Amino acid sequence: MGYFVLLPRVEYAPQIILFDGEVIMQLRIGVIGAALLWCASANLLAASNVVKIVSHSPLSGPQSTTGETIKLGVQLAVEDFGKLLAPYGYQAVLQPEDDQANPTVGVANANRLISDPAVAGIIGHYNSGVSMATTEVYAKANLVMISPANTNPAITERASTAKIANRVCGRDDVQGPAAAQFMVNQLKAKKVYVINDKTSYGAGLAQEFEKTAKNDGVKVLLSTGVDEKESDFSSVLNRAVIEKPDVIFFGGIYNQGGLLLKQMRQKHIEATLLGGDGLDSAQLQSIAGAANVRKVYFTTVALPLNQLPKAKDFVSSYKAQFKKDPDGFAVASYDAAHALILAVAESLKVLIVQKLRLMCGKSTLKV
Repeated sequence: MGYFVLLPRVEYAPQIILFDGEVIMQLRIGVIGAALLWCASANLLAASNVVKIVSHSPLSGPQSTTGETIKLGVQLAVEDFGKLLAPYGYQAVLQPEDDQANPTVGVANANRLISDPAVAGIIGHYNSGVSMATTEVYAKANLVMISPANTNPAITERASTAKIANRVCGRDDVQGPAAAQFMVNQLKAKKVYVINDKTSYGAGLAQEFEKTAKNDGVKVLLSTGVDEKESDFSSVLNRAVIEKPDVIFFGGIYNQGGLLLKQMRQKHIEATLLGGDGLDSAQLQSIAGAANVRKVYFTTVALPLNQLPKAKDFVSSYKAQFKKDPDGFAVASYDAAHALILAVAESLKVLIVQKLRLMCGKSTLKV
């Protein structure tokens, strides 16, 4: 099994790795707080000394492995950087939420979260489809979201949510074409099946992949969607036995991709399985079976931690506390939460100084 990492337009800020430079707050120290000044701040100053950092990811169901990873990354960031709020009299606390990888559940949670003035922002979601729905709710209250994993371009481009929707990962209009170019240039494939899970993530990624594949002269023998809960791929794979595609591209998540791979090998289909970051999980091998994981490649927007020298301390802390290895989504959620906490600290500083100005009747106090 192999992967290749996408690093489109990487920018750096202290301790924070940004992909695409799309975070509305820019996450650059010095401007971060002024850009955020989240709407709950005024209420916080008057009503509470608790600032809630919410992780919102699937904590139950077949995608809970990655959802838990995202939560733990946020938890570690709150423990490491929550102290930045102490000088202003505030305490950062983690509030985990389970969206079950379901837009309806995510929206229900979001409606509850926007009514809580102590919530500073959301670190999530794992699934682009969930974020497409919840950001419409967050936008009503100007509640910022920073995603460690959402790759659908529309999440940060829609006018209705652009002010609050952010990401610290790459996009499908980068990784889809990258996967297609890898297929052409490295795998030398001539014929491909394109399958997606009918979600915002999977369908969007597959569309970007297919467009580039066709432009590069690859013959798309089949382009189809299957329900994200489907577990039997016989109708597609029986056809593949006859047509013998060189590559089967899957736009979807590891829990379903693992089943697809297992059934491919059971039917003696030796085509390469190619996918996106949704396949980036050790669970792919657990589900497919180690013997079946051959000729498998995926793009990923979550860097392998051995390629992040500055993440060494994070890896050590994560392993010591949680007794398991982190993955790229853990460090992405850690960085996203760090950015949010930095923004909150800067915002509190500005708001407190403004409050002191009003109390003292002076305009000479400086931040």
